[in-house]
Amino acid sequence: MPLTMMNTGEQTTIKCIRGKDQTRQFLKNLGFVEGASVSVVSAMAGNLIVTVKDARIALSQSMAARIMV
Repeated sequence: MPLTMMNTGEQTTIKCIRGKDQTRQFLKNLGFVEGASVSVVSAMAGNLIVTVKDARIALSQSMAARIMV
């Protein structure tokens, strides 16, 4: 399921990243890699604040939908 479907406070593991090579590389540089632990801190209007590798990152809904958990 996409990251956008997770509930706040829930922790899970990233299964895969979808999208163009440039998008996948951008997310990889932020720490979103397969096997990494991710949790949703806050969700507002579809946009998310998530914790990955001890960093808080804000993602748009379209970017978060590319991350499968």
